Amino acid sequence: MITNKKVAVKKIFDQLGREVEVPFPPKRIISLVPSQTELLFDLGLDQEIVGITKFCIHPEDIFKVKKVGGTKNLNLDRIKILNPDLIIANKEENDEQQIKLLMQQYPVWISDIKSLEDAYQMIGIVGEMVNRKETAAALINDIKHEFRKISYLKKKTLVNTPTAGYLIWRNPYITVGNGTFINSMLELAGFTNVFIDRPRYPEITLKELIERSPQYLLLSSEPFPFKEKHMKELQALLPAAKILLVDGEMFSWYGSRLLKAPAYFSSINIDH
Repeated sequence: MITNKKVAVKKIFDQLGREVEVPFPPKRIISLVPSQTELLFDLGLDQEIVGITKFCIHPEDIFKVKKVGGTKNLNLDRIKILNPDLIIANKEENDEQQIKLLMQQYPVWISDIKSLEDAYQMIGIVGEMVNRKETAAALINDIKHEFRKISYLKKKTLVNTPTAGYLIWRNPYITVGNGTFINSMLELAGFTNVFIDRPRYPEITLKELIERSPQYLLLSSEPFPFKEKHMKELQALLPAAKILLVDGEMFSWYGSRLLKAPAYFSSINIDH
């Protein structure tokens, strides 16, 4: 006798407020965001992940997984071959038109993260969606514990919060403003963003940067890989500023890498 086996479906909202019907538990997951890819691996889904982007570099043995292009330049034909039953994306990091095309064929869950609380919510929902609810809850608690440590240190030591600029691109120079996850991480690291009055990722001139006169200038390792030579160029223009090359993953990755962020922030030499 032939029977049709029904696939269990879980209805779950993404961070855009969309209800997504996901086969539960999903068996063939494609992740289109590096920080969320690392999260999935840390939740123990190495067997379920069938596709990632070329920018997904953690954990170390991730090279074994099929690549489906860049975060904003996906290979839709390759995704079709992999036949996912769940795609995990992000509003900011992925191309809207490509994501809309994928929505027509697959369950696509989209994150939208501007703060640490948004990141906690994302981790919890993803954990529930992929049948790792308890593991995700434990991870959230561990991250909160690490951030409580740095909050305690800040309350004890901060007198005047130093001002900072944070550059993510060169030629043209692009910084981070209000409404971004990086800005929220800057604040947790003990800085006041000199471009907090600007939205999102504004393009700025060197003249503007000099006029804002940040006490610190943080040069990110990603997406533009700032190096020592760039630090020296900018130091000549901002002689009073302390210029640091910083690990962009610690400021912009909102998955399980958050566990390491508080200790990294504490290691940055801030003159209080």
